[in-house]
Amino acid sequence: MSVLGVSYRSYRVWQRNRDVVRRLWFVELVPPVVGPLIMMSALGLGLGAFVELDGGQSYVAFLTPGILSIFPMLWAMFDCGWGAFGRMTMQGVYDAVVATPLNIEDVIAGEIFFGATRGALQAVHILVAAAIFTPAYGIIESPLAILAIPVAFLAGLIFGSIAMSFTSVAPSMTAYNFLFAFVINPMFWFGGAFYPLERLPTGLQTLAWFLPITHIVAINRGLLTGDMHWSHLGNLAAALAFAGAFFALALWSMRRRMVK
Repeated sequence: MSVLGVSYRSYRVWQRNRDVVRRLWFVELVPPVVGPLIMMSALGLGLGAFVELDGGQSYVAFLTPGILSIFPMLWAMFDCGWGAFGRMTMQGVYDAVVATPLNIEDVIAGEIFFGATRGALQAVHILVAAAIFTPAYGIIESPLAILAIPVAFLAGLIFGSIAMSFTSVAPSMTAYNFLFAFVINPMFWFGGAFYPLERLPTGLQTLAWFLPITHIVAINRGLLTGDMHWSHLGNLAAALAFAGAFFALALWSMRRRMVK
């Protein structure tokens, strides 16, 4: 049984990537822990000393849901962008895998699912760090925060699919400068991770709501504070729509590239 051409065999690609990470665990797992801690300390505590928020919320508490959204995005996009391009064009992994009973859709889906898994693992790291900071800065206010892990997996599906779609047209590794400049950078800065969206001009607020990261940030902010509203269902619906659309696009576009 398959959906969009993807079968259960895609797990084997996920498994292959998992085994590589396990062998290189120090390089693959330590940086994802250090990055969020640096941002929470430098921006949350350093810059936060100069920021006053309504309601007396600490800036590090406001920032953490943004970090919880941004880092899963980054790791999924790096893995399904730069990493996938290397596996496809330099290491010959894709050619080797499609010579087995796995088809192209299985390969691409397995790559995206692993990117999403890395996003979820990143969320675990950040939640642990947030729990350490919580007694002093009140970051986690609700047990709903644990749901940020499946939300990070969903974010990984979205951004891994976007990166894989770009991989389908990237002529070289240097082309990923465009992915960083015109996709990652706008979502990093305009997704509401670092400041309330209502502080932006109206035009930029409208633009922000068309960015997938905006909806992920809104959901995570509600989960960590426990202040959930019906509007979060709209954010979830938008995130699911983005995931489905970009996943299908990635499968279609990568098949076009790989079928010679």
